[in-house]
Amino acid sequence: MNIKTGFYQGCVLFLLFITGCSSNAQDVSTQQALEKQFQESMSGVILDGFFKTNDAGNELRKEKYSITKVSKLAGEYWIFQARIQYGDRDVTLPIPVTIKWAGDTPVLTLTDATIPGLGTFTTRVLFYGGQYVGVWRHGEHTGQHFGRIIPQDSLGKE
Repeated sequence: MNIKTGFYQGCVLFLLFITGCSSNAQDVSTQQALEKQFQESMSGVILDGFFKTNDAGNELRKEKYSITKVSKLAGEYWIFQARIQYGDRDVTLPIPVTIKWAGDTPVLTLTDATIPGLGTFTTRVLFYGGQYVGVWRHGEHTGQHFGRIIPQDSLGKE
């Protein structure tokens, strides 16, 4: 190999290295922006929707989650300050969750998590475009739920 070829190969490797580092830095800043947007868009909202079970008589039933604040703890761990209302249940508490990302879409995950006053749940909930949809398991019961994400300050303006 001559000096000229070695020089060009070195330049190409350097550019590939710099491009890779720059791309990684962009990925981190993009992810941070997505997380900030998620935190802001999910604080002070109502998840207003329906759920059903996969049991017999699986009619749609009303559910409502009032989310006061969503905060990132570290890594994939977040806290939802929430009031949960469904059936005859009505509790307010902090709920630790894991948020996984499918590209630009947050997916809330709980696996065999005990929520005081409600029981043990496994769930996956996807949030996108002012809507949510998910699947859940509570004991031997399974089902789906879905609905709208409504900013609390817009209630009464609809």
